Amino acid sequence: MSAAEPSEEQQPVPGAAERGRAVEEVLLGGARTWTRRDIAERSGVGPERTVQIWRALGFPAVGDDVRAFTDADVDALRVGERLIEAGLITEESETMMARALGHHLSRLAEWQAHTLWAWMNHESRSPSEEREPAGHAAALLPELELLQRHVWRRHLAACTARVLAEAEEDVPAEPRQEQPGGVAEGGPGPSGEGADVRDRAVGFTDMVGYTRMTRGLDSTELVRVLDRFERLTGDVVAEGRGRVVKTIGDEVLFVCEAASSAADIALELTARAETDQELPQLRTGLAYGAVLSRFGDVYGAAVNIAARLTAVARPDAVLVDTAFAGELEGLAGYELRVLRPVSVRGYSRLRPVLLRPVRPGRRPRGGRRAG
Repeated sequence: MSAAEPSEEQQPVPGAAERGRAVEEVLLGGARTWTRRDIAERSGVGPERTVQIWRALGFPAVGDDVRAFTDADVDALRVGERLIEAGLITEESETMMARALGHHLSRLAEWQAHTLWAWMNHESRSPSEEREPAGHAAALLPELELLQRHVWRRHLAACTARVLAEAEEDVPAEPRQEQPGGVAEGGPGPSGEGADVRDRAVGFTDMVGYTRMTRGLDSTELVRVLDRFERLTGDVVAEGRGRVVKTIGDEVLFVCEAASSAADIALELTARAETDQELPQLRTGLAYGAVLSRFGDVYGAAVNIAARLTAVARPDAVLVDTAFAGELEGLAGYELRVLRPVSVRGYSRLRPVLLRPVRPGRRPRGGRRAG
């Protein structure tokens, strides 16, 4: 090696800005070449709609003359146009679809970005490896995409099977009536693009005393508790053939087709948490009724009631509403006890029903009829 040739140790390490641009080009599939006017012209999508879609995805607006877009952005707009031409979506639902995609995928992207950054800055990596973040990103991106596509297809297959099974059910002949929560009752029925109304069981489970507990934990300990809670709820809900809709801090929202499935999930969560010394006590609220499912989220009176019941439940308790209790009537294995009405936000006289499992050797206690 001549004196003019710098050794590996002498080669300058790219600055953060330079490395950031290199990684960004790998992730975006190219440089930011086009302005908003350019992508509108190249994709055939009007400028106003490109702004609308961009904002729906969760990105801030940029000036018309700023070169912020890539060839991949143009291709994505063209895909949207082809889906509209095929009749799969409309211009209105395209925006709603973009909002749903942006909301869910941004959370995944945030986790992946932090994971990749921690990996690239690990102390065991050599100086030459630290100088190649773009190369590492280019190598790992296809692997992440392959994994995401596989999981997405598995969930798509599962959801499709569920939709096809639901389509075979008999649709009730009586007219659908509007509930106070804004969702029609009376069985399944369409409610617009990307939405579906169906009677379902809804559950909220949260950790008791979470706020007080977090004051005494450092970030590492808090992450451990949250991971344990999400693992427990995710496993139990999946085992019970339910679906986790979302996790909100110390609370998980799930849905089931049958009230008995939701009851079993809630009771199992309570039992497992009682024996887990690393988790605080749990409490759950359950309700049954017409639920609007839209772009991965759920809405309706049953969702609101389940949340209110969770807020008034005691530690290690499962409270259900009278409609949910009615679904369990006649089924073995459950003990139901009607409690005094409570006043909660939106409901002046909400009547909780305490749900317990029937213990071996113990006969179910009587009580007022849940209705």
